[in-house]
Amino acid sequence: MIRKKQKIDFKYNLREYWNLLKKHKKIFFSLLVIVLLLEALYTVDKFLFKRIIDDGSRFISGNLSQETFILTLVFIALVFIVVSILKASFKWLSIHFLSLLDSTLVFDLKRKYFNHLLGLSYKFHTTHKTGKLISRIIRGSGAVEGFNDNLIFNFVPLLFQLVLVGGSIAYFNWQSSLILIITSVLFIGYSLFIQTKQQSHRIRFNRIEDSEKGLISDVFTNIDSIKYFGKESTIKRIYLKAAEKTKKASLRYWGYFRWFDSGQILILSFGLFFLIYFPMKSFLDGSLSIGTLVFIYSIYENVAGPLFGFVWGIRGFYRSMADFQGLFEYSKVKNEIKDKPNARELKIRKGEIEFKNITFGYTKKKKIFENFNLKIKSGQKVALVGHSGCGKTTLIKLLYRLYDVENGQILIDGKDIRDFKQESLRSEMAIVPQECILFDDTIYNNVKFANPKATREEVMEAIRMAQLDKIVERLPRKERTIVGERGVKLSGGEKQRVSIARALLANKKIIVLDEATSALDSETEHEIQESLKTLLQGRTAIIIAHRLSTIMNADKIVVMKDGNIVQQGTHNKLIKEPGEYRKLWNLQRGGYLK
Repeated sequence: MIRKKQKIDFKYNLREYWNLLKKHKKIFFSLLVIVLLLEALYTVDKFLFKRIIDDGSRFISGNLSQETFILTLVFIALVFIVVSILKASFKWLSIHFLSLLDSTLVFDLKRKYFNHLLGLSYKFHTTHKTGKLISRIIRGSGAVEGFNDNLIFNFVPLLFQLVLVGGSIAYFNWQSSLILIITSVLFIGYSLFIQTKQQSHRIRFNRIEDSEKGLISDVFTNIDSIKYFGKESTIKRIYLKAAEKTKKASLRYWGYFRWFDSGQILILSFGLFFLIYFPMKSFLDGSLSIGTLVFIYSIYENVAGPLFGFVWGIRGFYRSMADFQGLFEYSKVKNEIKDKPNARELKIRKGEIEFKNITFGYTKKKKIFENFNLKIKSGQKVALVGHSGCGKTTLIKLLYRLYDVENGQILIDGKDIRDFKQESLRSEMAIVPQECILFDDTIYNNVKFANPKATREEVMEAIRMAQLDKIVERLPRKERTIVGERGVKLSGGEKQRVSIARALLANKKIIVLDEATSALDSETEHEIQESLKTLLQGRTAIIIAHRLSTIMNADKIVVMKDGNIVQQGTHNKLIKEPGEYRKLWNLQRGGYLK
């Protein structure tokens, strides 16, 4: 299978860059004016040197008096001092404004894409590696700085110097001016040709490097599994293959630089030869002064330097465009779960929930639910049970609008949840998920995350009700203890208690318990169940549980199989009638957990 070469979408990337830049046009154009003035001053000292040589030659030949020559030197010295002070001042200002522009644009870009990625659907985040997202944000924000540097210090100076230097040389010798233009065109054309050949290799290198970083993130996120199963050697072999791919891609990309440097040196050398050839003929004919000859030679550096700078700028430009490409692609990704234009803020008052004729599937071919119906009354405690894959967790994801139903409605207090803003819907419910993931922060802040406005007393009360206070008391820094990345410093049970404390602090009308006590020992589970009884009073609760002993007191138990409700009723009712629930109960009572 032959892969198509990946190309940079210059038009789209430049438009995205301009959208960032146009908010700060004053800074950009101020910087541009300062840089142009600075470039103009670099031509002045070459002209001063020409004047010294020409007047010096006249002085030596006796055509200029000593007094006049000394006055000329003093005047040139004063001009040189003023120019030097101006150059230093303009250089200071250019770096000042560039730093201001870089930091502002990088900040805007990171904020824009962080917010955009954070707001994308749950499905997007389940199909994109975290390491890759991080890599592209960092690389994309770094590309802003490189692009600004190239634009201000490489592209603009060359264009300005070509006009200024070309005009200056043409004034003295038009053939040299023509040679300068031809040399510059060949130099730039050759560089663009090589860059065009190189661009697809840069994009490929970026993608392979992103995959390598994604692998590294995946490995260190799952370090426990690697250690427990003794698979360090296996992971090393997997990483070796990924690193070798990156190495090969980098060699293909970097290999083009050999052609860059050798070709450019050749073009500039021939250009310099012919640039001097014609003025030298005029000098020998006596129609051109020695000072003018030196001026043409020395001012050529004013273009040669920017030409090399331009080429480095071209390299940087293509690199920045390739780096932008990876990040800017995400701006084309739209959120699959969208708020309506007139979506309102949701305020749950009763907590009544209804799944009304819903149809949903993760793929078009396989449906999880078809015309599914379930009504949960206000204040009712409903348990969902059934084998893994029957649709229990999917129902919760649909309730939270992590996915939208294909047909039907999900109603809260009789209102379709799609009529409200997603964030307000989710913030009006509390959940204790099956897998509790914590921030690398203190226990206190992890609990307070559920309600940032909570007082210290409220946070500590939630910690106490979740039976977390006994653990906190044993820690050196108490509730200020850092839990580590993803809560790695806490046991599974301790993490789940933090999650329960969050739900307690959130204090919402609807609470979802997804295997909330599965990681706890029997004694602690009993203690927390007592706290949960207090928490659940007057609230609507959806309880997902495989351990049936934890949901015996639920108002209603809904038994699910293959996306359908096969039984529902109280525990006492369901164990008396043949069916799926009694099978599960008998299995667990006999010591087998399914």
